[in-house]
Amino acid sequence: MYIARILITLRKTILDPQGKAVEHSLKSLGYESIKDTRIGKYIELKIEEQDESAAKKIADEACKKLLANSVMEDYSFEIIKSGE
Repeated sequence: MYIARILITLRKTILDPQGKAVEHSLKSLGYESIKDTRIGKYIELKIEEQDESAAKKIADEACKKLLANSVMEDYSFEIIKSGE
């Protein structure tokens, strides 16, 4: 069993209004040193496969086909061996 930890973020060229709202709120709380805020998605998948390369393939395909919008978002992931 493997766990895919997936991070999906808007591409740097895409405006992130939610990130800007959070950044503004943080600055109003006194955190003036924060210069940019981006909001993303974190997803975990439990993948039952025999080897890590098969789990990587499944995670990558899931991101490309469903989880990430390839026009607006970038994604990265890591695969870790689960103790289950």
